[in-house]
Amino acid sequence: MGLMKTIVLATGLLGLLATGAMAQATKSQDAIVIVFKDGHQQSIPMSTIARIEFKSAPAAAAASTGASTVSLNHFVGKWEVGEGAGRSTFIITLDRDGTASKTIGGAHGTWALVDGEAQITWDDGWHDAIRKVGSKHQKYAYGPGKKFSDDPDNVTEARHTEPSQI
Repeated sequence: MGLMKTIVLATGLLGLLATGAMAQATKSQDAIVIVFKDGHQQSIPMSTIARIEFKSAPAAAAASTGASTVSLNHFVGKWEVGEGAGRSTFIITLDRDGTASKTIGGAHGTWALVDGEAQITWDDGWHDAIRKVGSKHQKYAYGPGKKFSDDPDNVTEARHTEPSQI
């Protein structure tokens, strides 16, 4: 019986040492540790994280205040929009990394989600905003020198033709 107790004790000590070594190795890695309300934790290595997004308000609270619950992923993909004044349409592509392209004019730009809308700044000086209006979307175009808070130069329909897969 003495030998059995020694083996069990040695096995337990080896397990504790291995657990301590693993914990020390985990501490030395760059990681985000999430502690949940029930106390359990999850560690995520920084090298696997592309972006962290925080919701500013729960959906119910946002809906009750009239705030938008539209996320960045809502806008990623291809959008068919008008040039204004009944002219032809063109395509705007919004990429997940914040870059934008279009099939007319200065084709490159950047975009960001601001107050529930996609705000695009083009290299040619124009600015576009894609806004959810009711159950549809509209593109608001602002000429060089204008701000998103100014009156737009034109407003056209915007149709999400190719949403990006999340």
